[in-house]
Amino acid sequence: MRHLKFAPSWLRFLTIFLLTMGILFRFSNLDGKVFWHDEIYASLRTSGYTINEAKQQLFNNRVIGKESFAQFQGVNPEKSLNDTIMSLAKQDPQHPPLYYIIARLWMEIFGNSVTAIRSLSACISLLVFPCVYWLCRELFNVPLSVPGVAIALMAISPIHLVYAQEAQEYILWLVTILLSSASLLRAIRLEDELAEERQKPDLFAIWSLYAVTLAISLYTFLWSAFVAVAHGIYVITAAKFQFNETVRTYLIASLVAFLAFMPWITVVIGEFFQFLISADKTTIQSELIPIFPFLLMQLSRIFFDIDLSSENSLGYVIALAFLTLVAYSIYFICRATNYKVWSFIITLIVVPALPLILPNLIAGSIRASIEPYLIPSYLGIQIAVAYLLATQLYNESGARRSFWYIIMTLVIICGLISSKVSFQAETWWNKGINYSSPQVAQIINQSNRPLLIGDALGNNYGNIFSLSYLLEPKVRFLLVNQKIPKIPDGFTDVFLLNPSDTWGKTIEKKYKLKTDIVYSDRYYSILKLAKARNVRRRNISSNNKLSANL
Repeated sequence: MRHLKFAPSWLRFLTIFLLTMGILFRFSNLDGKVFWHDEIYASLRTSGYTINEAKQQLFNNRVIGKESFAQFQGVNPEKSLNDTIMSLAKQDPQHPPLYYIIARLWMEIFGNSVTAIRSLSACISLLVFPCVYWLCRELFNVPLSVPGVAIALMAISPIHLVYAQEAQEYILWLVTILLSSASLLRAIRLEDELAEERQKPDLFAIWSLYAVTLAISLYTFLWSAFVAVAHGIYVITAAKFQFNETVRTYLIASLVAFLAFMPWITVVIGEFFQFLISADKTTIQSELIPIFPFLLMQLSRIFFDIDLSSENSLGYVIALAFLTLVAYSIYFICRATNYKVWSFIITLIVVPALPLILPNLIAGSIRASIEPYLIPSYLGIQIAVAYLLATQLYNESGARRSFWYIIMTLVIICGLISSKVSFQAETWWNKGINYSSPQVAQIINQSNRPLLIGDALGNNYGNIFSLSYLLEPKVRFLLVNQKIPKIPDGFTDVFLLNPSDTWGKTIEKKYKLKTDIVYSDRYYSILKLAKARNVRRRNISSNNKLSANL
């Protein structure tokens, strides 16, 4: 460890360079990627409207323009901050209100544009770097080597770039995890150093800081409860399973944090029972994928990500290479450090991930939408790899040192390439339901005077809002609620968005038109209405499969 206390000058310059590049990537092309389903719902909650209110005003069989959607995607004079909180409490309590309160205040200052909304996350992501420095200092007790490498890796990590450019709470959650973890380690260290002197004021201050940061983390994301469990397991392990003063103080601090979170817990519990007795249990489902390939790809995306599809064999080769690196990093940190160091890393990686993985092992598949819940595991893995690389820079063997220099260089190159590809792309794997929105928008924008018709079933609400950011002002929308639309004249092309088989056939019969499928995938089915003499009749019975999700 004493060798790690002095970082070579080249490592300092490298850290500064990569940190600068990471900041530039975070603030570049913020409005370039698809504004997708989850961001749309986050903006709806921030605006203070409920989804029912939005549907009542938009899906009413009237022709509207894209400007009509703006009211439900940002701050407006009709709704207050209290409406933002109540919207979450009524329809989305699994998302605590802290991020949405901050986002509303932010948009009141900087506006409702995509760049303004996403710039909040980009700014919050800058707090990750001092926080990870503090955490590594407390964990390893070295001033720069390990913290410097950890900052460098996180600055160019593609998974962090994804969340730093998302209008959601996940990057704020990462900051709160870092703060609560670092303050916990600081409190434990002070307990050990002041065991005899028992300087109560210092200990009270740092334990109070832990309670406050844990409460903030809980008000940011509910999964912080499992991070708290990981902290508890670590404290008990560090105390060698003895109920000492440290364990007692930790339990008191955690209890204070959870009591502070109690008002929102009651909201969550109330909504859960309301869901059980409600007749309407329809939910929007994300894609199910095999669990082990999913975990392998997510591990790879910590270091290298150019949006390779799950069918691309190259992605699995790269993922296996990084799996080897991560596995050796965990083995090395367990062998080279004492149990108070490696047990923290292991609990941070394993405990928050187990509730996600274990229930899905029997089924063999997992929902792709749960990947943000693995942020604590990403953090633990990156710290372990940073420790390995920083340690090997001082290896006594010249050959081994050269080998690890090459590994570190490759990891950095992978991160830089990934970040460059990611910030320039118009869509990415995390966009899920709306991954293909740019392709759909391109098809519709090619028409001279297009009309897009859709209802509010299934994923359509999010799809329509996502498309509204990409479609040109000439496009008009005719949104209906379980009704056959009255199609007005004056449009050169009419498109149907995800029509059910019955709905599509009824429209075809009423207007004596035929439907031509112009685009289809898992989440989008775009049909174009045309006169029979202008288009060859196609068999639209396949719409049963295309509309299975509606």
